[in-house]
Amino acid sequence: MLYFCSKSNTNMETADLAKLYFQTIENGIAALPPQQQAAIFRPCAIGCVQAYVLKEMRRQFEECGCDLDSQYTKYGRSEFFFADIIEKGRVYELGYPRCLCPVATEGFAKEPVHCECSRQSIIYVLQQLLPGREIEVEKMHTVLDGSSECRFRVVVK
Repeated sequence: MLYFCSKSNTNMETADLAKLYFQTIENGIAALPPQQQAAIFRPCAIGCVQAYVLKEMRRQFEECGCDLDSQYTKYGRSEFFFADIIEKGRVYELGYPRCLCPVATEGFAKEPVHCECSRQSIIYVLQQLLPGREIEVEKMHTVLDGSSECRFRVVVK
């Protein structure tokens, strides 16, 4: 027998149902290999940063002579972003002092797998700023896995 989610057969509010649906999707994605997780989150990550973040990062990058070390020294601390230079020209730790993902802050995304979206957004922005360079990004910890901040290790090759 088929059951349809409607007010006539469920007491769940639409937002609760959407959260349950989102959690089911996240759990399914978490069971996939990392490359498939990346492929799923990549388009959303690009869409998220395309309108503002990429433009602002490109403006900062160009203002600082197309040098990440100069950019991160000048702009690497704000209420929305941080950047620590670990090894000049090569290794950085980037992140957010709190979760800024609207899907997470609205209570839909709850699983750490969703932070692959942030990882993909960092990769995308850096690929746009440093075309032809190999960029590796590793999730260190995030708010969704219990940390007070989101931190990613970046290696530029």
